Amino acid sequence: MQNTPVLTWALLIGLPILCLVLYKVILRIFFGVIIVPEDRIGLVTKKFVLFGKQELPEGRILATRGEAGFQAQTLAPGVYFWKWIWQYSVTFQPFTLIPTGKIGLVMAKDGAELPTGAILARKVACDTFQDTVAFLENGGCKGRQTGIITPGSYRINTFLFDVEITDMVSIPENGVGIVTTLEGKALETGSIAGKTIPEHNNFQDVDAFLEKGGYKGLQEQVILAGSYFINPWFAKMEIVRMTEIAIGHVGVVISFVGSDGVDISGAEFKHGNIVAKGFKGVWAEPLGPGKYPINPYIMKVELVPTTNLVLNWASARSEAHQLDKNLSTITVRSKDGFTFNLDVSQIIHIPTTEAPKVIARFGNMSNLVTQVLEPTIGNYFRNSAQGSDVISFLTSRKERQNAAKEHIGQVLDQYNVFGVDTLIGDIVPPESLMKTLTDRKIAEEQKVTYETQRQAQETRQSLEKETAVAEMQKEIVKADQGVLIAERIADASVKKATGDANSVRLQANAESDRMKLLASGEAEKVRLLARAEADRTEWIAKADAEKISLTGKAEAEKILAIGQSSAESYKLAVEAMGGSNFTQLKVMEAIGAQNIRIMPDILIGGNDGANGPISGLLGLRLLEEIGKKQAAQNSTPDQQQPD
Repeated sequence: MQNTPVLTWALLIGLPILCLVLYKVILRIFFGVIIVPEDRIGLVTKKFVLFGKQELPEGRILATRGEAGFQAQTLAPGVYFWKWIWQYSVTFQPFTLIPTGKIGLVMAKDGAELPTGAILARKVACDTFQDTVAFLENGGCKGRQTGIITPGSYRINTFLFDVEITDMVSIPENGVGIVTTLEGKALETGSIAGKTIPEHNNFQDVDAFLEKGGYKGLQEQVILAGSYFINPWFAKMEIVRMTEIAIGHVGVVISFVGSDGVDISGAEFKHGNIVAKGFKGVWAEPLGPGKYPINPYIMKVELVPTTNLVLNWASARSEAHQLDKNLSTITVRSKDGFTFNLDVSQIIHIPTTEAPKVIARFGNMSNLVTQVLEPTIGNYFRNSAQGSDVISFLTSRKERQNAAKEHIGQVLDQYNVFGVDTLIGDIVPPESLMKTLTDRKIAEEQKVTYETQRQAQETRQSLEKETAVAEMQKEIVKADQGVLIAERIADASVKKATGDANSVRLQANAESDRMKLLASGEAEKVRLLARAEADRTEWIAKADAEKISLTGKAEAEKILAIGQSSAESYKLAVEAMGGSNFTQLKVMEAIGAQNIRIMPDILIGGNDGANGPISGLLGLRLLEEIGKKQAAQNSTPDQQQPD
């Protein structure tokens, strides 16, 4: 009994705590209270019906009118009474969350049957699938739903709906969305795509599309760049790039959809229909440079260059447009049986207004090349080569090029193409013929070289001859001038010698007068010596003049002057001194010139006779005179002084 107070206190304390912990269970058991959290919904299953017998309709799995089973009505966050634990089972379900950039696809497990041929259940008013009762009572069908759930949180009864989360449809920049619908009316006979249906918000409102008569299958309408809530159970999306038409090109549109239009190409054009924009066929108005959202399954755009287009018939060269990638060097055969290759370039131009006709005729630019240009140009040059030998073909290149331009231009005019120019490129003759031509050309060049060398030798000989004549002429002129100069120098020398002679003569006369004052004998000797000196001076002057004149005449005169002077001197000396004395004088001059001493400084007379000493004195005197004369001869007239 002592433990009774302790137990009482334990009950008083523990019972409230237990109630706090198990209050939900207590409320549920005793009061039928259900508390739904804020982030949950309650999915209710009714185990039985208390009063009356209510069963679900045939084929239904959810109860909307209080029948036993899965209840369509869910419990939103809050408190609910009379949900007895023995009658109701409540499961808490998290909200259905659709993230940003995603959409929710809904599959209904209960509802009306889908109409025959339908694959998607139409949308009914049901608060975005949150009102399950409204969905079922408003005629919602079981199966995949056209309606989708956009990003957000939703109270979805998962007893009825399964939600599949998938990505939104995103079309990138410069992209085009090609749509193929899986629901709608069947396409009309002969149509390949469904016509454009208005007001369905780019296929996001499926029910509007279907209500307005949208077709099943490929759609003419495309979707541009952006993000879209498109139900992938309704439409498949293919993304392609925009059709870009570069500068210098136009795009000729070939439409595969639309009604048949009236041919506006004219009666002269017999190669297909050209229609106005919007009709089926080749549009008469091409697209200019730019970007266009073209559906390639219903329209085809053929690019046609409107600038000059170069096509090369050359195996090793191809342009960037690649239209000539299959063209190769043309092989031709000449009239003389030789096979050789040649490269050809063709320049063409297609005006903008003629581009639709070219496409209507050929379908594309590649067909124009293979069906017209390739056979026309190849056959022309083959035919041209067969009418000429190789050498003529090579030598008449320019004429053949002009003829080809004219002929090919006339042919292309028939196909609405303007031939700008035809150019013959590299010509490769046969190797054997080239060797022959090369050898011939080398021989001809050698011949020209030899002829040039011969002419050069002749020219050189003529030049050397003329040079020699010119040199001789120069020497002749020089000699003539030398003779003239020599004559003038000789004249000058003669005049100078004459003046010098006169000067010497005057000096000699003065000296002669001086000598006369000394003695008559000595004066006579001095006169003779002066005369001789004057004659010698005159001879020297004449000899110098004749020597400078460089002529034989001057030399002769010099010799004559010397001879005459010597003769005159000898003559005068002989006349003045006598033959014996003159002879002794000349002997003594020679002895004095050689500085030969023939007598001692002191003469000692001998005993030979009485005249011995006197003869010695006379000899000594004679030596002195000879020395003076020799000194006078070695000095100039200006240096002579009177004795």
